[in-house]
Amino acid sequence: MQNDSDQPGGGGDKESNEERTQDASEETVRGNTPSPPQASPPRFVSVEELMETAKGVTNMALAHEIMVNQAFQVKPAELPEGSLERKVKEIMHKAFWDCLETQLSENPPSYSHAIKLLAEIKETLLLFLLPGHGRLRTRIEEVLDLPLIQQQAENRALDITQLAQFIVGMLGSLCAPCRDGDIRKIREITEIVPLLKAIFSVLDLMKMDMANFTLSSIRPHLLQQSAEYERNKFQDFLEKQPNALDFAEKWLEETVRCLREEDGSSASSSDPPSLLPLNVHNQAYLRLLRWDHASDPFPETVLMDQVRFLEMQQEVEQLVMLSSVLLIVYTTTGEAISGLPGLMETLKNTVNVVLADMHMPSFSVEEALATIGERLCVDLSQRLSQHGYSPFSTDRASTLKGQISAITQPDNTVRKLMDSRVQSYLLAALESNHHKTPPPLPGGLAPVSRELKELAVRFGRLVNFNKLVFSPFYQKILQRILATGESLSTET
Repeated sequence: MQNDSDQPGGGGDKESNEERTQDASEETVRGNTPSPPQASPPRFVSVEELMETAKGVTNMALAHEIMVNQAFQVKPAELPEGSLERKVKEIMHKAFWDCLETQLSENPPSYSHAIKLLAEIKETLLLFLLPGHGRLRTRIEEVLDLPLIQQQAENRALDITQLAQFIVGMLGSLCAPCRDGDIRKIREITEIVPLLKAIFSVLDLMKMDMANFTLSSIRPHLLQQSAEYERNKFQDFLEKQPNALDFAEKWLEETVRCLREEDGSSASSSDPPSLLPLNVHNQAYLRLLRWDHASDPFPETVLMDQVRFLEMQQEVEQLVMLSSVLLIVYTTTGEAISGLPGLMETLKNTVNVVLADMHMPSFSVEEALATIGERLCVDLSQRLSQHGYSPFSTDRASTLKGQISAITQPDNTVRKLMDSRVQSYLLAALESNHHKTPPPLPGGLAPVSRELKELAVRFGRLVNFNKLVFSPFYQKILQRILATGESLSTET
């Protein structure tokens, strides 16, 4: 039996005509309505691809940490206390050492496990040797001659204690000075199994020392290679996750918009000098020191350094607060205290002690500034009296406390001024990196010059490495942003 739609003159043709008419009308409407941006269709990835991507990101993060963290060190893995992995490891190690002790306690002793340990120790000792250690290499090969040791074991002529003492002496010759204490403790051990166990513990520490020494030696020569490696790994990740630069693009777009607003210009074919790529990059990095980490997603290209940028942002806020307080003190008190020796450091220490926890959730800025005002008035009165000046009057003390407490107000002139000068100095430090000369210090920042210069060096080092890695990506994004602005200007 035929369907209705297949019958001549049936209702199917009528319905099809109506559908075509409706589709045509919808096309007309869509043709007259701006189309919303079409999202890319979701791309499904396999578990293997996810694992490979995760491994690549982990390796990239490790390489990045080695380069930007001057204090980075390889440390032995510490399993959590009470974890299953730790319990299994302890059980396996105990079983191995118990088995070794049982073999050596037999009559005659069995040395099969011990010889395997000696072979592993010999291999590790040879790894520690440098090309110039020819005599040590020969000595190790002679004493730890495995075929000879096997033959001595079969003939019951093996003195394993003597071999262990030779190994301890060799460890003392090859270890770093920081391991001398461990070597002294090993020399006091008389039983062979605990001695071998202690030898392996020190060998593990020496491996860590060697790895860290190698890292510190080659780090200055790895800059370019590490940047290329990190860039390639991020490119691989970007190919699997095409939207992996969305937040970075938004970060640069907002930087360009802010610069245009500051210059009072709209998007045009003749953008002001402030929109040169280098200046946009520097301003974008400076914005990271004002970032709202609670609500705004951090750009992907600086995500591995988010904690570092947050710490520097907190340092900037504390330096602004400190310099604001000190400027108020010196302008309010006058020249009477300008030449008093050691007063500046005393005031700095007083303020820093109170502001040490200013970024803790329970910290109250208002209470802290009130405490600072009280303490500074006491310190200043004592110093003025000691040097023959009249102590603080009640009115002057009240004025000083009021001005210090007013720093928290959003429109406080002093705080805004010091914040602007700190930001200007950090920007100038970025711009002067190529000239290798530090920028001049703005007025009012002399009391915090040491802290500010150290911060500028760390900030510049982090920014420069990020530029080295991600500049090709930034250039493409900026070209697209500026080109979009020019096209919009042309249309209007």
